[in-house]
Amino acid sequence: MSATPDHDDRRVAAAPVLGEEYALDGAWVIRVRGDLDLDSLPPLRAALEAATGTRPVTVLDASGVTFADSSALNLLLDTAQAATLRIAAPSEALLRLLRITGADQVLPVWPDVARAAAG
Repeated sequence: MSATPDHDDRRVAAAPVLGEEYALDGAWVIRVRGDLDLDSLPPLRAALEAATGTRPVTVLDASGVTFADSSALNLLLDTAQAATLRIAAPSEALLRLLRITGADQVLPVWPDVARAAAG
């Protein structure tokens, strides 16, 4: 009889959080979905850095976010300090985090992508 480990050391890869990216009314829109946490943020961080380095306004379409933790909040706050970032159509999960932390007073939140892009 062989011994079985108490836990599995394999890590499950985080689901991709990036959706489509496109230009709209002079802004660059990045659609995100799923859980925004420490493990899933590197692709989003890279997309935000690329967009904010080349575009005057970046819109984050957050309608598909199912969960966001403090690392996601820090990424959004850091991005907003360095560039113009607008959060569009945040899901209830993200909106709750923004409200609880007071970040909704710092990060501009828009009801939809079109209005966020138009400014």
